[in-house]
Amino acid sequence: MDLKEYSSNSLSFIGDAVFTLRVREFFVKNHYQSSASLQRLCNGYNSAAGQTKVFRRLESEGFFTEEELEAYKRGRNHITHIPKNGDRATYECASGLEAICGYLYLTDQERLEEFFGKVFEGGLHNE
Repeated sequence: MDLKEYSSNSLSFIGDAVFTLRVREFFVKNHYQSSASLQRLCNGYNSAAGQTKVFRRLESEGFFTEEELEAYKRGRNHITHIPKNGDRATYECASGLEAICGYLYLTDQERLEEFFGKVFEGGLHNE
């Protein structure tokens, strides 16, 4: 499927859900059981700051393809609302990462698995 068949909003919307679910699944499968520790650990990945950290780490490693970076740019440019406690650059980057995730979910499950393998190389604290 062609990237242009999907709106940037749709890519980020589905990517947010997939990313959140996979992060939660990762920590549950690694036997974290208390609600407080699960929430704290997941926030290290699922927050805008956490997603920005993931994007920057993977980008610095040259992980993304040109098409994935195109999805990123489309998602990043779609931001319309910035929460009070955040900054525009962080939310744009996070939305772009969600767009990559959504694009991969819709088009290439094998590459999506590679993506999450790299995401979780950041360890428990997304470093």
